[in-house]
Amino acid sequence: MNLADIPRVSNITKEDFIETYFKPQKPVVLERAIEDWPAFSKWNLDYIKSVAGEKTVPLYDDRPVQHKDGFNEPHAKMKMAEYVDLLKKEPTKYRIFLWNIIKEVPALQKDYTFPDFGLRLLKGVPMMFFGGRDSYTFMHYDIDLANIFHFHFDGKKEVVLFPQSETEKLYKVPHSLITHESIDFSNPDYNKWPALKSANGFRTTLSHGEVLYMPEGYWHYMKYNTPGFSMSLRALARNPKNLAKASYNILIMRYYDVLMRKIKGQDWIDEKNERAIKETNNRHNIIT
Repeated sequence: MNLADIPRVSNITKEDFIETYFKPQKPVVLERAIEDWPAFSKWNLDYIKSVAGEKTVPLYDDRPVQHKDGFNEPHAKMKMAEYVDLLKKEPTKYRIFLWNIIKEVPALQKDYTFPDFGLRLLKGVPMMFFGGRDSYTFMHYDIDLANIFHFHFDGKKEVVLFPQSETEKLYKVPHSLITHESIDFSNPDYNKWPALKSANGFRTTLSHGEVLYMPEGYWHYMKYNTPGFSMSLRALARNPKNLAKASYNILIMRYYDVLMRKIKGQDWIDEKNERAIKETNNRHNIIT
């Protein structure tokens, strides 16, 4: 893969952000954008344990999608206090994703504000994500193709991004938002996934208090180098093509996929994974 370092800026005006990064749809790391937030000094795993320790949280690991597991069903549950203790004790594959702050722990809302980056941020869906050392998300893009601001806390996280223009090289699974789950995007096997060699993307490592801007529909893979957590805020896609694709994903694609899972079960999932390999290699005239 050809991965360029994501640019970094310490300070930037909203006008410069819009002109330099939003309009051309380029990712950027904002290094000092939230130092005035109480969360900047307060938010770490111990603090989360103190304010949300009694909450029962859904946990997910990196096992491939299986029909028997149900659609987006958690692989385990435990109290947040137990989960934080586990994160600090030993490496674990268990992650939390799409944990709604407003719904689960309203008190955390006092620790942050909605920054003015020149885009209207959706205030009803601030989501948090937690992970243990070496846990990771599959390469995917968000169903609504939103502009995403990803705020990282406590530790370090490796990030790999690709624009939608690189989709045909990534072994995308049909009727889904993910690439083939067997790919290790932190160390890909090019003999097994040869099309990846020509994919052009971006990478960075996020530290506490840094903000990553991911443009509309960007593919993203994230791996926790240390235990930590992040929060995402989002703004709706502006590009008409992306809005149309988001509408298709939300209104048609996801329901079609759920229906086919009910009809064909695991065979549907296996068929999609096989098509991801065959169709990608065929597009690039790769013989395996």
